Amino acid sequence: MIKRHAASYLRTLTGWALPAIVILVWEIAARVGWISPNVMAAPSSVVKAFLRLFASGELFENIGVSTLRALSGFAVGGSIGLVFGLANGLSTLSRDVTDTTLQMVRNIPHLALIPLVILWFGIDEEAKLFLVALGVFFPIYVNTLLGIQSVDPQLVEMGRIYGMSRRELFFRVILPGALPAIFVGLRYALGIMWLTLIVAETIAASSGLGYMAMQAREFLLIDVVVLSILIYALLGKLADSLARLLERFTLQWHPAFQRA
Repeated sequence: MIKRHAASYLRTLTGWALPAIVILVWEIAARVGWISPNVMAAPSSVVKAFLRLFASGELFENIGVSTLRALSGFAVGGSIGLVFGLANGLSTLSRDVTDTTLQMVRNIPHLALIPLVILWFGIDEEAKLFLVALGVFFPIYVNTLLGIQSVDPQLVEMGRIYGMSRRELFFRVILPGALPAIFVGLRYALGIMWLTLIVAETIAASSGLGYMAMQAREFLLIDVVVLSILIYALLGKLADSLARLLERFTLQWHPAFQRA
């Protein structure tokens, strides 16, 4: 047991080794003058900017605003994508009616709709929520549909033979079989969520990390711009780690998620 935990911690530390080396090399290159401070702020300058904004309270206020926007859009778009994925996976009629239209819309880059979205909603919160919701909708929809279609038909037939009701068949056979694909869509959607929010906040916002970065750009505060980018990266990593933890907890029965 102890060896297993030690190996797990070692794998985690190994994953952080490369970023640590990159930061070390970056700091050395900045100190010896290979990287101009007008091009890229040194990590030590970014840390100072973090402490300055942390002390003023501005940093966590903007992180809170961005996180709330991201999660709100994700909740709306993810819920609708899950419902459509389940409906089209379980019902041939629903799939025939809606899937062709959804696949056509899916091929339109949602960020290309920004000018139209601004015309519809202005630059208020609704525009950002709409873009995030639209961005996360399709990864969850497509993977939920794929997951249900990938469930072994023999298992479904066996469930029917054993007399399971439709409800039991769904919750004990179909949904567990589709969960691995649904989690793939969830993790992919989380990445799209932050990507969309970054673009939306840098175009039109009066608060949030994107707004903080754009304000810093106006005053040539490169350390704050880099800090904003790093925070986006860390929030994305945190969201993905939480999704993986939930995936591992939910799929303990699955051979692929059982630790050796």
